[in-house]
Amino acid sequence: MTTRSAARRHEPDPSTAPSPPPRDPSRDPARDPSRAPLVVTADPALRDELLRLAAAAGVTPEVVAEPAAALRSWTRAPVVLVGADVAGALAGLTPDRRDGVHVLSWGTTPDELFRSAVGLGAENVAELPRSEGWVVEVLTDLGEVGRPRSLVVGVVGGSGGAGATTLACALGQVAALDGDTVVVDCDPLGPGLDRVLGLDGDDGFRWDALCQTTGRLSARALREALPRRGTLGVLTWYAGAPAVLQPFAVREALSAARRGHDVVVVDVPRIADPLVDEVVARCDVLLVCTVATVAGIASAARVCARHDGRATLGLVQRGGHLDDRDLTAATGVAVVGSVPHQRGIDEAIDLGLGPVRFPRGGLARSCRDLLARLGSIDGAAA
Repeated sequence: MTTRSAARRHEPDPSTAPSPPPRDPSRDPARDPSRAPLVVTADPALRDELLRLAAAAGVTPEVVAEPAAALRSWTRAPVVLVGADVAGALAGLTPDRRDGVHVLSWGTTPDELFRSAVGLGAENVAELPRSEGWVVEVLTDLGEVGRPRSLVVGVVGGSGGAGATTLACALGQVAALDGDTVVVDCDPLGPGLDRVLGLDGDDGFRWDALCQTTGRLSARALREALPRRGTLGVLTWYAGAPAVLQPFAVREALSAARRGHDVVVVDVPRIADPLVDEVVARCDVLLVCTVATVAGIASAARVCARHDGRATLGLVQRGGHLDDRDLTAATGVAVVGSVPHQRGIDEAIDLGLGPVRFPRGGLARSCRDLLARLGSIDGAAA
């Protein structure tokens, strides 16, 4: 068996933003007026500043000075930036409630502006120039407008040695055949998903770098910054580095991953921790991977009971041929699929190929069927 040598540790500078990818004209708000952000302000200084920030994000906004004129594009604009100078008058027109409305002011924010923001249904009130980086990130994410709602799949072991990490990586490899996919490592005691996928020698941000950043994380920036192979990216720790999850970094990373990918697969640890519970709650579906043994099923039942109500649960049987009805009776959770034992999987991982060595192999077929099943479950839940 051939084993890869340990890769040299690469240390990207967390303050260095990744280079933007080539734009797809069909998803470029600068070329599609129906996706242009709406700026509502009569303040020349604020207008010029927002135009500058929009140019930095590569978008061309529609700018209106009169509150009444803003109503024409209010519902169709992907994002609405309202200046403090017109927020009160615009709120008096009671425009339709919608997502993506932000109120912007220069310097300190007067108390009455918050009342206007509530009247507009705004998500927040931001102060310039302090929040200019955040505004650029919001506008940059407009390139993700039109992307279908992503599927976030959590995978947790029902017991030790159930193969949850292998399944998470295999699902990621198969999902990446059809669209942008990221596998997120939330298990501090795991092997490191970049090693399992053969990406440990690739440059890119790990948790270490993301935990040093602050503020809103752009979906495109995250997607382009991670170690990746084609359409598959991975977020994990450096090999041998202390593995610690920080709540703000996890929240921003999962939010940006959902906005910027078609499928997000999360390797969830088997530890009792409030942050892990929050991660599970952010998943559309949580797969509990179990082995067909008495001890394995008993342990899986405890895991299912802990996460009941946080996400839609589904059992995945690894190897074995127990009747699905027996598994459901023992755990109270429906079986949504099974994955076979595949010969040579350890060798494939050691060679840097990931667990799915052959796209037409048994593991790949099982993962493809499982993803199709999960997509229908998530669609029904939505």
